[in-house]
Amino acid sequence: MSGKESIPLEEGLWESDDSGINKLLGHRCRLCGELFFPRKKNGVCTYCQERDLETVKLSDYGRVVTFTVVYQRPAGGFYRGVVPYAYGVVELPEGIRFMTLLTSNDLESIEVGSKVRLVIDPLFEDDEGKQILTFKFEVVEE
Repeated sequence: MSGKESIPLEEGLWESDDSGINKLLGHRCRLCGELFFPRKKNGVCTYCQERDLETVKLSDYGRVVTFTVVYQRPAGGFYRGVVPYAYGVVELPEGIRFMTLLTSNDLESIEVGSKVRLVIDPLFEDDEGKQILTFKFEVVEE
């Protein structure tokens, strides 16, 4: 990354350890065991309504379940990243699935079942010149 100031798109989605390994942060309900990403802001399990959630570090590898390549910027101005981009569902070994940006040197080479790993990348530069960082999953060779 460049020498520009970088800030996360949203605080608390991931953390980096001392060796630079990034992990997404989820919640696990201590009563029913349900797993959530992102963490529940209200602290309530949507399955059993328990209020005892623990923060867990999720795996940094997963598999593509489904995806699409987007060639035109979405309407509404909310997406300020590069086009084209890939967007899809990733499943982690813990069984949790969520939608995320996907990245690859060749977007056309992404396939259902592709192995992916977590990366933290710039999404766009804000009006003050700060890089806004987000999590993505990058296709990796097996």
